Amino acid sequence: MNPSLESVLQHPGIWRGNRRAQTAADAVPTGFAALDELLPGGGWPRGALTELLLARQGIGELRLLTPALARLPEADGWLAWVAPPYVPYAAALAAAGIDLARVLVAKPATDADAWWTAEQALRSGACGALLAWLRAADERRMRRLQLAAETGHTWGVLFRHARATQDRSPAALRLLLEPAAEGLAVHVLKRRGGAVSQPVRVALPQAGAARRVRRTAAVLSLVRS
Repeated sequence: MNPSLESVLQHPGIWRGNRRAQTAADAVPTGFAALDELLPGGGWPRGALTELLLARQGIGELRLLTPALARLPEADGWLAWVAPPYVPYAAALAAAGIDLARVLVAKPATDADAWWTAEQALRSGACGALLAWLRAADERRMRRLQLAAETGHTWGVLFRHARATQDRSPAALRLLLEPAAEGLAVHVLKRRGGAVSQPVRVALPQAGAARRVRRTAAVLSLVRS
């Protein structure tokens, strides 16, 4: 007897475009409950590319990611950064609970090299996460990154300017970030299950926490000496 169409559609391996995926097996919780509620699987998607779109850098985009980066188990491998605009602030990463020994920073000489490096890091399966700041984006390059993330089952994050909001993108998740009181307004532009009409407000950890940790460590050092 042939199964009915409805029974086939109810199979857990079938994803339907009008619903949000419910399995959390392939997602990393963001650390922000309100945001997890909106994301397929309840967090950042593994094996897929996430785009973070913002009008300017330094509005809290990294603090949005650090809880999840700290949560990734050591067995997942490297936390790779490709072409970051600034040297990652080690004290802030350590204060967020990120193991600095796992952080790998690459500064390729050319845009083409940066795209190649990001693709290889995603595809290798040796990285738990990839954060990349890449210029000269086009749909072909973006699609290669998405496929590489799927192959390596890696959580990939690509930072782009907000003017790319209207561009076509193969990324599984696209978020527009805007500054908001004590944090960010996160607009879900694209997800498996459809866009979200209203932004979610996320309260971020205070940026000064790492500086307080560093000052405390300095005081303790003086006391012990």
